[in-house]
Amino acid sequence: MALNAMGGPGDDAAPGPTLEKLLSVMGAGALELCVAPRGLAVVVEGVTVLDPLEPALSRGQLLLAVGVDPQSAAALDVVRDAARSGAAAVVLGQGRSGRPPDALRSAAEAAGTALLFRTAWFGWTELVGALRAGLVLAGLPADPAASAVTPGDLNGLADAVAVLVGGAVTIEDLESRVLAYSSTKEDVDELRRLTILGRRVPEWRVSAMREAGFFRALWGSGDVIHRPAHGENPERLVVAVRAGGEILGSIWVAAAGADLPPHASDTLRSAARVAAAHLLHHRSHRTDARLAEDAARALLDGRGSAAVLTERTGIPAHGHCAVLAVRPGASRKGDDGAGETAGKLCALLAVCCGAYDVTPVVLPVDRGALILLGALHRDPRRAVEQVSQLGTALVRQVTDTFGPDARIGLGTVVGTLTDLPESRRSADLALRALLSPGEHRAVAFASEVAETIALNQMLDTLTGTGTGSGAGAAPDTPVARLVAYDAGHGGGTMVETLRAYLDHFGHVPDTARALGVHANSLRHRISRLTEVSGLDLRSPDARLLAQLQLRLLEHGGRQA
Repeated sequence: MALNAMGGPGDDAAPGPTLEKLLSVMGAGALELCVAPRGLAVVVEGVTVLDPLEPALSRGQLLLAVGVDPQSAAALDVVRDAARSGAAAVVLGQGRSGRPPDALRSAAEAAGTALLFRTAWFGWTELVGALRAGLVLAGLPADPAASAVTPGDLNGLADAVAVLVGGAVTIEDLESRVLAYSSTKEDVDELRRLTILGRRVPEWRVSAMREAGFFRALWGSGDVIHRPAHGENPERLVVAVRAGGEILGSIWVAAAGADLPPHASDTLRSAARVAAAHLLHHRSHRTDARLAEDAARALLDGRGSAAVLTERTGIPAHGHCAVLAVRPGASRKGDDGAGETAGKLCALLAVCCGAYDVTPVVLPVDRGALILLGALHRDPRRAVEQVSQLGTALVRQVTDTFGPDARIGLGTVVGTLTDLPESRRSADLALRALLSPGEHRAVAFASEVAETIALNQMLDTLTGTGTGSGAGAAPDTPVARLVAYDAGHGGGTMVETLRAYLDHFGHVPDTARALGVHANSLRHRISRLTEVSGLDLRSPDARLLAQLQLRLLEHGGRQA
């Protein structure tokens, strides 16, 4: 195996950051930890990209195995060779299936090499830049004053930069909100005062800079921009802070009581490189919570490690635990965006779970959330009761906040964290059953909606998909003829009548009440639909086929 080394700025410094520290700086969203056989205290001294044409690898490198499929035999060779070369860890892409094979996990554990996966939404180029920025924290940054700042201490960084450049400093995010500012004793201009008091640049100022194309120039520039003094506003320097191809924010320096020194631009340019790691750390300042979420998501998806989740959350690896799948109803506020709704939902669930004697990790997922519950009661029956009671309480809270039709699927209570993917699958199945037409319960275990789950699985098999696309009555069957007739003449009444008739086992009075028609009218409809469709209602096979085809139509079929 051969490699192309790209060590960070601190390659010559001793020693580099630990894997734990680097993951903390990176936060959730870039890397997912699968296994770490030697723990997280292993030292990372640089970043290396796999290159089959190069013969050697320096020890302590984070090896990025670009283009290697985790499902392939080559991935096993990469892990074993990396271990022999003393690599700190190997990073692979997600691969086609999104789940690492057991053989790869076993190879990493046997070799003693940490195994990580790049998240699907974080590109290799961005990852290299972000990792290099993270390694700056333990390398040789541009200035000792800036390197002494605690990771993520933006106010300390602002003070350090202010000393170096001889001006007043603010650090801002992409929306011109103030993340930190230096504590300067000199008189400051009115614009800086308003910015600090409001914790963001005044809107009128932002609008003016936007119209003038300033932000476009700032985010597109890789260098310091000088803004000359104008009226009561002193001269300013500003630079964008980047990690790889990602823009994290900006650093502003305003002259305070004297002109900025000639070296201010060079110093600010260097400070921006150091600031990248601090802003990455700040962006994921909820480091413990974010990394706990990352570990929980990886475990539930079949990629992660129970030991890592225990380390992140304190949830015991052995002990009753379960997963809840939550789907809110329609928000009462129509202007809530998807991101805002997800944030509100997760915050609500976390607060509500805090009132119960459980340890939760709440994860946003498409159109809802997953709740991982750990440290449940030792007695299996009491643990099931805990999950049921919590689910009932949560669905009331979610309904009160987001409107009716909230549903919560309760996962099977399992005995270890390793078994949580099984609980997650049962929770998802239960939730899907609760969302099926005609189901009025809001909370249930999979065992309580087993018939609906079985029917959904049968319908999936019949349609050949998991979504119902392509479902529908086969051509030239009685139900297909009824669908065609309704499309041209019946306005949907024939299919509706047959569905109700079969659902009520052919009992005319109950069917008539369900449809809101007189019994004689119903008999006329049935006579007519058998004439149109050719359906033999006396045949058990014909009734079974008709009922299945009607279910397929409900399942999502669009054609008869």
